Amino acid sequence: MSWSKSSWRNFPIKQHPTYKDKEHIKKVEEILCGFPPLVFAREADKLREGFAKASKGKAFLLQGGDCAESFSQFSANNIRDMFKIILQMSVILTFASSYPIIKVGRLAGQFAKPRSSDTETIDGVTYPSYRGDLINEQDLNAREPDPEKLLRGYNQSASTLNLLRAFAQGGFADLASIHKWNLEFVHNNNFGKRFSLLADDITKSLKFLEACGISSENNSALREVDFYTSHEALVLNYEEALTRQDSLSGKWYDCSAHMLWIGERTRDLDHAHVEFLRGVHNPIGVKIGPNATKEDILGLCEKLNSRNEAGRLNLIVRMGSEKIKEKLPALLDSIKGYGLEILWSCDPMHGNTKTSSSGYKTRDFGDVVSEIKNFFEIHRQNGSIPGGLHLELTGQDVTECIGGLQEISEDILHTSYKTQCDPRLNAVQALELSFLVSDILKGSTSL
Repeated sequence: MSWSKSSWRNFPIKQHPTYKDKEHIKKVEEILCGFPPLVFAREADKLREGFAKASKGKAFLLQGGDCAESFSQFSANNIRDMFKIILQMSVILTFASSYPIIKVGRLAGQFAKPRSSDTETIDGVTYPSYRGDLINEQDLNAREPDPEKLLRGYNQSASTLNLLRAFAQGGFADLASIHKWNLEFVHNNNFGKRFSLLADDITKSLKFLEACGISSENNSALREVDFYTSHEALVLNYEEALTRQDSLSGKWYDCSAHMLWIGERTRDLDHAHVEFLRGVHNPIGVKIGPNATKEDILGLCEKLNSRNEAGRLNLIVRMGSEKIKEKLPALLDSIKGYGLEILWSCDPMHGNTKTSSSGYKTRDFGDVVSEIKNFFEIHRQNGSIPGGLHLELTGQDVTECIGGLQEISEDILHTSYKTQCDPRLNAVQALELSFLVSDILKGSTSL
């Protein structure tokens, strides 16, 4: 079937805003079409090459960031701290595995969220659900989708990308500065101290290399990192407006991010989100929940990766710590023999969300670790490659997920609960998780 960047408009669609003022949204789309792309074709191609390596077990994907970005909490410090914690995690995983770590942030565009219900009822009054700052507001009186928010989302994404590129290429990521990456509130924590010891080892190695004539001053690989952006491609008015045809290859790219993904709730094969993303050349992710079938996987591969190219399709498993043991082995077994090029990664967050006794949504750190452990073990038994992690995390000192060696309990969740939507790992929990996963990558059975 023929594809165009607007062909999605002829398909059924879920989880999508309906803009009442058609002229207003049309005007905003025209403005966005005239804006510069946020990312470039060659950057997306390079990420696809990295995904191809990860699918073969020659690299590992670390994708992480906010559940949903916020307009009100936007700041250089928050971006810096997110960048720091992902750098720390990648160093821990690299040191353990000797794999290149592909660093992808859930930011510079992660403003919209699918919801389990279109409405919510408060004090007997029913309101549209809050769907993220790209669509509407948490304020109950501002729940009508507003097209102007797409422009604000673009501008904040552009500012975020500008700062990320400066951090990644301007010396902030220099391994010689590794001791400066530790966040202040992590310094005196056991895992902060463990990271400092790791940093000492790396510093000694760098001094050895410098004595051999290799330093960050003459080797960009020690001074710079590749850092990519991603978000769920939910609001297709926005994605279409930022989709451009590459002048060199003639291929179409969604230039709002390097990688886009489709959620569990919007991956219907004959619906708009799959239709739109099948035509862009970016690497694409799809969330895979416990009810996914063999037919779903084969259909997604046919629609989104019809040429079966390595690095194109990332299936992100999000089943829950218990259901993954029941569902994933049979699913993997059912598609054996088809020779499908898939990068498998694990989202241990979304299947483990629950409501605490105090009314806060939370996740148990033990459940997160359990799902990751099961994910790796199931793939090893199946003979397939566990290629990455997809995490909701922050560099802030929040109390949103219970457990971990900090022993965050339900009765202190309110202390620093700042998420726009779903609970995130804080920086200490992210470091703790990194060391646990590094043991898995080394083949340890300590988990």
